[in-house]
Formats: sequence, C-alpha cells, structure tokens
Amino acid sequence: MVEKNARINPMIMKLDTPEYKSIFSDELTSLVSLFKEYGYELRVAGGAVRDLLMGKKPKDLDFATTATPDQMKEMFTSENIRMINTKGEKHGTITPRINDKENFEITTLRVDLVTDGRHAEVQFTTDWLLDANRRDLTINSMFLGLDGSVYDYFYGYEDIQKRRVAFVGDASTRIQEDYLRILRYFRFYGRIAKEPNAHQSDTLNAIRNNVQGLEQISGERIWVELKQILEGNFAGDLMFTIIDVGIGPYIGLPNNPDVEELKNLWHRSGMKKLHAMTLLSSLLKTQEEVLALNSRLKLSTYERDLALFVVEHRQPKIHSKPLFPYQQLMVKTKNKISHVSEWIIEVLKYNNSPYLEEFQNWKLPKFPVTGNMLKEKGVDSGRFMGLVMNELRIVWAEDNFNPDAEDLLKNVPKIVCTLQEKRKSSRK
Repeated sequence: MVEKNARINPMIMKLDTPEYKSIFSDELTSLVSLFKEYGYELRVAGGAVRDLLMGKKPKDLDFATTATPDQMKEMFTSENIRMINTKGEKHGTITPRINDKENFEITTLRVDLVTDGRHAEVQFTTDWLLDANRRDLTINSMFLGLDGSVYDYFYGYEDIQKRRVAFVGDASTRIQEDYLRILRYFRFYGRIAKEPNAHQSDTLNAIRNNVQGLEQISGERIWVELKQILEGNFAGDLMFTIIDVGIGPYIGLPNNPDVEELKNLWHRSGMKKLHAMTLLSSLLKTQEEVLALNSRLKLSTYERDLALFVVEHRQPKIHSKPLFPYQQLMVKTKNKISHVSEWIIEVLKYNNSPYLEEFQNWKLPKFPVTGNMLKEKGVDSGRFMGLVMNELRIVWAEDNFNPDAEDLLKNVPKIVCTLQEKRKSSRK
C-alpha cells in the first residue's frame, strides 16, 4: 500500500552542481546512452542522491531502472557487454562492466510482496513511486534522473534541509519489514542530524515497541550497522538513546550495561576518535560480558581481544614513570606486539592520558639476546628456548630495557633451573 503522504508532483528541481557533474565518467555516459537507445529509464537511487543534495560527492552510485533483469541481460549481451557478480540477479540486480573499466550496479524497480522482518519477496514494477515507498527513510527514497532531475516522493529533500531523519510513512510498518532499520535509523541520524538528541518522539516510540525484532537479525548484520554508529557523529549520545529504548539486550549488551562509565568516557574522551570497540567496551564490566557480546555480534579476533584488553587495563596504572607499565605490557604480551601497541593507545585515549603522544612516539627497543646466544649457553632450541627468552624479556623490561646481552645472559642459569623445576613438579 502506498503511503498517503506521497508528493503529487515528485520532480522538485534540476541539479547542475559541480558534485553532480563529477559523477559523469565516459563509462556512465555510455551506459546512459545505451538505456536511452533501448527505451528503458535509468536513475541514480538512494544514498548518492542524498549526498549530492547535501553538496557532497557520493562515494558509490547505485542505479534503478524500469528494465527487468532479463531485459538488461538481453541488452548487455546484444552489445557484447560483460556482466559480473551474478549473485545479485535474484534480487533484481545486474552489474555490467563498461569499457572493461567501471562496474555499475543496476536494480530493477520492485515492490515488497511479503516481508518477515529480515527478508522480502519482491515483484518487479515500472512504477517509481512504488519502489520509493518500499525504502526505509525519506532521505534514502529519492531518485536522480541523468538529466539532473531530482524525484522526491516523500519529502526527503525537506528532511535533509531540516537535518531530520524520518521513516517513509508509518515508522512501525517500515521497521517490521526489516528490523535492522532500527539501527540504520541511528546510523543515518549520526550522519544527518545537527543535534545529538533531536529525535522525534513518535519515531523513538515505534523503535521502542519493535526492539524485540532485532532478535531475528544476525550478529554480523547488527555489527556492520552498530560499528558505523560508534564511529560516527554523536556516538556516545546515540548509545545512550539506543540503551534507553531497550535495544541493548538484543544486540549482545548485558541487561544492566555500565551507562555511567560510558557517560564518563564520552565526557572525558569523546573527541579522541576512539575505536568503535573501545567505546562499546565502556558499557561492559567484565571479560565474561565481552565474551557474551562477541558471541552475539561475531566480532573479529582483533575486536574481541581489544575489548578484553580495554576491560582489563582501563584502570589508570600509577607509576613514577607513567608509561612504564604499558611499555612492560608490550614485552610481556603473548599477542602480536603491533596489536598490543594499538590497544594501549586506545586505553590511553580512554583515560584522556597526557602521555598519549609520548607513547605514540615511543619505539620498543630491540631485544639484545638472540637464539644463537642462548644455544651457546647450552639452552635447547624449540619450545624451552622460547620460555627462557620470555623470562629474559621480562627481566629486561623490569629493568627499564637497560640491560645489554651480556648482563641478561647472566640470568640464564637461574631461569633454566627454575623452569626445569616447574616442569618436574608439573609431571608429579
């Protein structure tokens, strides 16, 4: 059903801006001519139109057309144009490669027949209004003709001017078609809005009433959206709202996340360009909560280990040499040293440490002892040598990285003896 508030005359203006002109490569010009020649209409769709109306050059161009996938395939085959990525065809998307240089994703106009909150069964159409009607937000439901004509069926242009993020028509209906739209709302709010908390109350109520639907959405899809929210504008403020409307438990957060810690972090370090995981970690009190989040969102190993590191090491480390405890962590870690260095930087940002820049400029000195030196001391190569080397690194770190190879090697007999005793007692 078409929403009642659709604009009667959707063609609202013609673009002639430098940003608009910049999208026309030779390949796009060829594509436009081809569609015109075969009598099919082609328009730019969605986010690129929004960006152009905001005076930005779009990063990606998506296209919509009245041609069916079969008609496009027939046209491109007749013109000897190669098509790639055939996986998109079942959703109505064909991807021609023009001049063997540039790919264009072109999707047939469609209507959602049946939706289950995750996927939709679609039917192709030639009606631009019907396609606009199935999109999530007004600012994403506009089209751009390749003559510069902007087609805006649901007042998306006015919403861009007001920096307002609104669903097309009834918010609950749009959300129930795909519950991930709840998080897409917050992602685009961070991109569009000028104020951190200028949400429409009816929109937040619709979200609040539908949060349980997020249970059906895969962790991977949730994390793609959530990560962009956490890396965007107003990230901390948006997380407060996300928790307030009840989303937390459905995206892997504990029932009582540490909102106070998030508030403190956001107030203290919000301008530090924190990693998404660092900001999210502030809501977690224990490593068990990190692992529960990981289980829901299917984080990368790096992201999971960053969260574990932040939760373990975020309490300030008091020392007469403020960076010394962190420098020791670099040596004592079993993780990749470059990763640990990045995680320490996140912890220092987390605490708004005045020593952040000093640590960023610090380079771990080269460890002076080699395997050959240990061999000469009678240490067997292999795993045991690795254990001896680790113990020597700790001695080196605890003495402020000062001992040279000769001094360090004096510790080898004692270390070997201790490790052998441990090995014997573990066998008993």
